[in-house]
Amino acid sequence: MSTPSWLVAKPIAHRGLHNKGEGVIENTVSAAEAAIARGFPIELDVQLTADNEAIVFHDFELNRLTGETGLVAERKLSDLSKIEIVGATGGDRIPALTDYLATIAGRTPLVIEIKSKFNGDLRLTKRVIEILADYSGPFVVKSFDPDIVAHLRANAPNITRGFIGELEYGSKADSFLTPEMKHRMANLLHFSDTQPHFLSWRVKDIPCASTHLSRVLGNLPVMTWTVRTPEDRARAEKHANQMVFEGFLP
Repeated sequence: MSTPSWLVAKPIAHRGLHNKGEGVIENTVSAAEAAIARGFPIELDVQLTADNEAIVFHDFELNRLTGETGLVAERKLSDLSKIEIVGATGGDRIPALTDYLATIAGRTPLVIEIKSKFNGDLRLTKRVIEILADYSGPFVVKSFDPDIVAHLRANAPNITRGFIGELEYGSKADSFLTPEMKHRMANLLHFSDTQPHFLSWRVKDIPCASTHLSRVLGNLPVMTWTVRTPEDRARAEKHANQMVFEGFLP
């Protein structure tokens, strides 16, 4: 399967075209509408609820973006969908993926990232596949978790799939990973299982063997995240095919 041409055609707005100073917060419908208004594709994150539904939200915890505390996975969709996003002037609440897709309605392409705790739990992936089966707009799906990408390959081969990688895996979100897992992921040692159609790589870590060889030998497009500075942009333009950006208009 070849990747869709839009994947490398125009820079992708990271979590939508958000601007906290203007009350447009990441992963909200308002951020999506702002991206659509400017003609940008959207990258978004999905998380699992307590009742096995998918919501558009980045963090595992509610604390940073809402007035609530605790884990997203411990709340049901009916509860989460009522929670307001702090600082959002448009009255945004946490959107269900189904509602988000209904709002987008194919008006711009989507890059959907499935979040993971790297514990073999594929409920979110399965639910996302079910939801996307009824969506007619352009989209691709990606994840940091090789198990998720491998599941997409085996169970939804018609979905364009990508693997998200980096070299160090040193953030708080990577605390789930063992040294062996980090080594496997940084060096694409799962490639025979996942066979991604594209890579999404940390901009500070390119060029590296994983991305360079994938582009040269595998003809795989590489997008970079998250481009925020002129230096990042120059690096992306030299060593990648696409960028996921925030904080400026490319």
